[in-house]
Amino acid sequence: MARVAKHPVFARVYPRIARGAEQAGGAEHRRALLAGLEGRVIEVGAGHGLNFAYYPPEVSEVLAIEPEPHLRELARRAEEEADVRIEVVAGSAEALPGGDGEFDAAVASLVLCSVPDQEVALREIHRVLRAGGELRFYEHVVARKPGMALVQRILDATIYPPLAGGCHCARDTGAAIERAGFAFERHERIAFQPSSLAPAIPHILGVARRA
Repeated sequence: MARVAKHPVFARVYPRIARGAEQAGGAEHRRALLAGLEGRVIEVGAGHGLNFAYYPPEVSEVLAIEPEPHLRELARRAEEEADVRIEVVAGSAEALPGGDGEFDAAVASLVLCSVPDQEVALREIHRVLRAGGELRFYEHVVARKPGMALVQRILDATIYPPLAGGCHCARDTGAAIERAGFAFERHERIAFQPSSLAPAIPHILGVARRA
């Protein structure tokens, strides 16, 4: 049975926050994230479906996993407007619906920060991808500057996860992807400022392949 992750306040606030981030450059990051994808795709943590508009026509099907009920309902509305076939289902990153090697690609977009167990989630993504399959990732990560990294860790240990739907801002997600058995094909670090009220936050964007 899928784990139900209910964050009713955050789920209603997040789409408004995301709208501003998209206008500040997030939309271009999503286009880059999904460009050139093809075949069968599993999207882990689809949120309210922001990626759906950017899937290229070479994608035959997207299985979009979202555990939060309100965001999942919004994603189901977004799937009706998409140009590719998308099925939104309940589920968790730590127990993905799908057989071993079933998908050509996986998409993780601003979700590996909030999964309860990042190691297990990446192991599951690795499992459902075919050999040589792609992991497309777009995630905010811990800063390289010690001062900012310390602030992020303090926030993670105190107020940030409860306020942000379980999100952790100090995870070294790039290192976790490599530990899970993926090899980077290309990736870049981006200092992205989602709004004028927030500082520039380090993100990683790229492609890794299942060995």
